[in-house]
Amino acid sequence: MRKILIAGLCGVALPLVGMSAVGTASAAETEGVRAAAPTFQLPFPCNETWVGSTGSSAHTGSEIDFNGSATDGNADEGRTVVAAAAGKVVMSEYRTADGFGNVVKIRHSDGSVTLYAHLKKRHVSNGANVSQGQKIGEVGKTSAKYKMAAHLHYEQRTSSGKIVRASFNGATFGYPGQKIKSNNCGSGATPPKSTSTGSKPTGSNPYTPEQICGSGFKRVDSAALGSQGSVYLLYSAATGQNCVTTVRKSGSGKVSANAYLEVKGQKRATDAGSFQYYAGPVKAKALRTCVKWGGAIGSTKYDSLFEHCD
Repeated sequence: MRKILIAGLCGVALPLVGMSAVGTASAAETEGVRAAAPTFQLPFPCNETWVGSTGSSAHTGSEIDFNGSATDGNADEGRTVVAAAAGKVVMSEYRTADGFGNVVKIRHSDGSVTLYAHLKKRHVSNGANVSQGQKIGEVGKTSAKYKMAAHLHYEQRTSSGKIVRASFNGATFGYPGQKIKSNNCGSGATPPKSTSTGSKPTGSNPYTPEQICGSGFKRVDSAALGSQGSVYLLYSAATGQNCVTTVRKSGSGKVSANAYLEVKGQKRATDAGSFQYYAGPVKAKALRTCVKWGGAIGSTKYDSLFEHCD
């Protein structure tokens, strides 16, 4: 078979045999993580294509190292990593002993866990609730134990911590290596806040508040921010969460913007920065509790009173 090299742990080029599915998990091996598991998607934004390999000597067999191509190495550093499924962040820290460097672990509704390691940056904190497709970090090469090219080390684990063969979009990953396209495209996926470096702005904003906040959220209020856009308050009856996002009318360049949500009696959560399309989403659970919400684009801002208390 033709062999292709992919950068892996310890900076060693690893053989990737073929590009199609060449192995399947046994029923006993997959039972624990898939009994009532969510449909995991590739941990990268919609329609991106990545190459996965399990050939690292540091692997036990079911872990996957991802690169954007078979030979691009550090070219992937800084690329977006997203949640493979919705869940709660149970670890977001820099680890030394196991060589993971910056690592994020997410526990899902059935107790299963996904792990994302060697991140350049972590974009979520321990205890945060994340949507499928939400940005959680950036591809990197952090490790206190190994020297390596930039890549994402990814694992799917059972509730007891056993690493099992991964599945994406309902199909088992093609071990020991596969080129695969991301279907992490649903309404739960948080779209990018800006175009990639060097790309031209699209002009109009292609994202709705519902896309930004995710599946199950519906608008309950909004306020105009002059002619530049609006800030929206949404609610999910399924989760009891509110969501606030400030959305521009166009995507022409980047502007200073923010969105915030304050549940009465709790600390305000804010997302602020220079964005092309929107600020947020900012989410918090507020069952039968008043919320204060608002946002700004440039110097134009909106601040609510405590309201929507039902």
